[in-house]
Amino acid sequence: MKLIIKNIIIDALEKAYQAKLLPSSSFTKITIEEPKIESHGDFSTNIAMTMASIQKMAPKKIAEAILSSIDDPDNIIKDTQIAGPGFINFFINTKAWYPSLAKIFREDLKFGSENIGKGKKVQIEFVSANPTGPLHVGHGRGAAVGDAVARILSFAGYNVKKEYYVNDSGRQIKTLGTSVFLRYKSILGMDDPFPDDCYQGEYIIDIAKNIYNDKKDALLKTDEKSAVFYCSKIAAKDILTGIKKDLNSFDVIFDNWFSEQSLFDSGMVEKTIKKFKEQKIIYEKDGALWFKTTDFGDEKDRVVIRGNGITTYFASDIAYHQEKFLRGYDEVIDVWGADHHGYIQRIKASIEASGTDRKKFHVILIQLVNLLRNGKQIAMSTRSGQFISLKDVIDEVGKDAARFIFLSRHYDSPLDFDLEIAKKKTNDNPVYYVQYVHARISSILRKAEESNPVDFSAFDNNISELLLNEIEEIRLIKALSFYPDTVKISALQKEPHKITFYLMNLASLFHSYYNKHKVLTDNHAIMQSRLYLITAVLKTIRNGLNLLGISAPEAM
Repeated sequence: MKLIIKNIIIDALEKAYQAKLLPSSSFTKITIEEPKIESHGDFSTNIAMTMASIQKMAPKKIAEAILSSIDDPDNIIKDTQIAGPGFINFFINTKAWYPSLAKIFREDLKFGSENIGKGKKVQIEFVSANPTGPLHVGHGRGAAVGDAVARILSFAGYNVKKEYYVNDSGRQIKTLGTSVFLRYKSILGMDDPFPDDCYQGEYIIDIAKNIYNDKKDALLKTDEKSAVFYCSKIAAKDILTGIKKDLNSFDVIFDNWFSEQSLFDSGMVEKTIKKFKEQKIIYEKDGALWFKTTDFGDEKDRVVIRGNGITTYFASDIAYHQEKFLRGYDEVIDVWGADHHGYIQRIKASIEASGTDRKKFHVILIQLVNLLRNGKQIAMSTRSGQFISLKDVIDEVGKDAARFIFLSRHYDSPLDFDLEIAKKKTNDNPVYYVQYVHARISSILRKAEESNPVDFSAFDNNISELLLNEIEEIRLIKALSFYPDTVKISALQKEPHKITFYLMNLASLFHSYYNKHKVLTDNHAIMQSRLYLITAVLKTIRNGLNLLGISAPEAM
């Protein structure tokens, strides 16, 4: 509908110029908005004001010229209004909204999808938690956001691949091995000091017990370096298996698991550093190798190899992002925790230095999750092992509630997640509020089928046969017609919370409608029309929930 109004305005502008009502054929970009106040109409444009300087006319005069030149053969527009300094408000005829419902039935599972991606290859890497411990709630928010962005982009016509980067190399993996080895030694009665920087969680003890059951005291007969290395490999593999299991239960499935160690094994890190050294982008200073990131907008140069010869995480990250673009992706998206904000510029610098447009790289930063119980914050510390894992949250509140709440706010805002609210079967629980609409409509349709078969064929042939004139019905239809735009904007801006907000608003409109009007009435024609309407709501709710990775139950 918005596009129809835009085309009507374009046509009116051209006619107004031809009729010499406007002096110039130069027209500014047309912006169509939905007024926040219902009495201001269904759509509004400020085109008369933005063209005032070009046309050298008062905005109201321009607005009058446009309205006098409007051609509306399909009787789309019921009324128009010039408001304020020159806004043009449009009021749409009730029946003009009906084709929006036919579109939902025609497209069904594809409703809301526009091929804006045109097959563009996109890789999105998210979660990528170090395999040093179970996933916690912060990882859960990143998983929900990354997966939802991937689903939305795929729905919008992009060729999307999801990847998990496994940090299976470096200092943290060594610390993991040390932590497990010390717990293993304590099982054997050895009371070595346990450093504060080691991992404290119960899962470390469990892994040590498994190693003891398998090896008994055999690791004590090897040198400590080999024993720590063995423990790190066993522990990382065990933890990664748990991570995959937890993500599967969260309905997050990756296309690829990429090993950091493989970058060293393949020589990719070494080749990348050598290439940049030859280009004098990497230089030596104080015995270390530095990347000249200041030449590409970073605040200071960054170390890639320390004076002791050990590579930094930045070195492997440079190689990893080079490798991503070598795979032919048109755009690469990384989902990071907000504490990695300072890392963005150095990665962009390395991408630009390689000759790739930095605009092809996009970072989504995820803010912290405050886990609450009955409004009181739960204290957590990953290093000390005092945290609630993602598995704990899924087990307690369910996958759907967890995902919906993680996606209920923009990811750049901190999120309060109250476990008790997430378990409620009331409207206080946002996922229940939305899912209940789908379940209720499913129940109404089942009940309707018990009396008479639901038959929408008359509307397929002539949509104007619908009897939907109540203001609450028109509000619902209007909201449904805006769904494709919501999906498009969500895809372009990579913001899944826009879908969540939309579903909450649609659910609210349905609840208001259902509380005021009976769907199953004695008037067969009205009943069929209302069943058609609520079926369209059901299909849209289902599609939206699917983009968020959330089920649409038929009974609750």
